[in-house]
Amino acid sequence: MPERRPLAGRPAQTFGLDRSITPIGTALLVTDEAGVLRALDWEDYAPRMKDLLRRHYGEVVLQERPAPAALLTALTGYFKGDLDRLSDISWRVGGTPFQRKVWSALPRIPAGRTMSYGAMAAQLQVPKAMRAVGHANGANPISVVLPCHRLIGADGKLVKYGGGLARKRWLLRHEGVEV
Repeated sequence: MPERRPLAGRPAQTFGLDRSITPIGTALLVTDEAGVLRALDWEDYAPRMKDLLRRHYGEVVLQERPAPAALLTALTGYFKGDLDRLSDISWRVGGTPFQRKVWSALPRIPAGRTMSYGAMAAQLQVPKAMRAVGHANGANPISVVLPCHRLIGADGKLVKYGGGLARKRWLLRHEGVEV
């Protein structure tokens, strides 16, 4: 098993920070030197985003820097109704191997569909790990693009969303899901 280096003691990583106005608030866009999306969260949840970045990467320095035009165009397209545009966005995440497995599975839930945490756990071949799926989903640093809003409770009800349930409801309705 490969040895995991502790996050403490790593040199600080510098990421760019930009903002994008959306119908549900100002999105904070964090990108690396290559222009790859590392985080997307909401301005009113900036402390949560910074905490997630710290947990995934260790010390992080955010510098104001414009996000790549292609990223902004794809995000704007999604909010204007071209739901497939999210797949045009390059992203990279830290996290544990299990978290990355969950986050990589989220974009495979088509827009306009939802899935329960239990169904996601079963799809990942860990059927009893619905709570672990929920915890990984809650630590997702790339809102919207890694569509954690598409995971719902087994009873079909909306449960927890890092950007607030009103945003989750809006995103699902935007994608054609009756909630």
